[in-house]
Amino acid sequence: MPNRALITGITGQDGSYLAEHLLAQGYEVWGLVRGQANPRVGRVRQLLADVRLVRGDLLDQGSLISAVERVQPAEVYNLAAISYVPMSWQQAELTGEVTGLGVLRVLEAIRVCSGISTSRTPDSGQIRFYQASSSEMFGMVAESPQTERTPFHPRSPYGVAKVYGHFLTQNYRESYGMFAVSGILFNHESPRRGGEFVTRKVSLGVARIKLGLDRKLRLGTLSARRDWGFAGDYVRAVHLMLARDEPEDFVVGTGVTHSVEELVERAFAVAGLDWREHVVCDAGFVRPAEVDHLCADPSKATKELRWEPTVGFDELVTMMVESDLALLSGPQAHEADSFGPEAW
Repeated sequence: MPNRALITGITGQDGSYLAEHLLAQGYEVWGLVRGQANPRVGRVRQLLADVRLVRGDLLDQGSLISAVERVQPAEVYNLAAISYVPMSWQQAELTGEVTGLGVLRVLEAIRVCSGISTSRTPDSGQIRFYQASSSEMFGMVAESPQTERTPFHPRSPYGVAKVYGHFLTQNYRESYGMFAVSGILFNHESPRRGGEFVTRKVSLGVARIKLGLDRKLRLGTLSARRDWGFAGDYVRAVHLMLARDEPEDFVVGTGVTHSVEELVERAFAVAGLDWREHVVCDAGFVRPAEVDHLCADPSKATKELRWEPTVGFDELVTMMVESDLALLSGPQAHEADSFGPEAW
């Protein structure tokens, strides 16, 4: 019988890539979806025909217990979150409920369904849990590059909620002996990224300008630096974390940073355009508290998971721009933002 995995956030970028990876490994994959008329379910069914769906909501403890009882997974990957950082200031309470307390509800569903009531030593038969932590937890960084031991100083409600989920995962591991790990993933992008995120906003903007559908691209600060990688690479690391004998947390990133300006310059160059003629800096897109510089030290993942990224920055940006040029030139242009930021 194949391993069975349950993925929350199946309608997001990471959920789709992880599902594809697990299916290729012979898993039976289930995706948690909320609501009776989730507009992204159709897209998931089209892209991931072999994924089975189960109803549940990170705001509803009972639905999560029912989902775990029905699926009986060997592994649970909690990728669900309100993951668009600017939205977390606009909807701070909801972000806390979904991105923070949602982790508690998933862990409790696993604990209840596993019959864990007191501390015990992990065994091979219990459900393994992965929590999607974030480099945004580091925020105002205390050191660079950032490792698994770097202190957290989040600079947004999203980052604060992720810190809560991260420490809660650690707490359940230590309190109940659960195989529960967190992957502190740095920025990872792809053609499936939601259009609100800066990388996809840039690639879509370049495509629209190249095709004569627009003339300008409005962005916030261009000086912020990020460690950008390819989402398809990062889900391999996620899977490897649950395949270990002992539960441990890992930082996942490339160890190389680029500024938003470098991102913009490369993206416009792919389309044969000069970015200076089209980009407008708009203070309305600047965060209340900016995160200036995030850079991963993935040496632990490289050594212990034997993981390395395969797609470099230039290749990633080229992939995204060319994908959006093809998308906006074709009949599926209305699906430019099929995978959005609210995947829970």
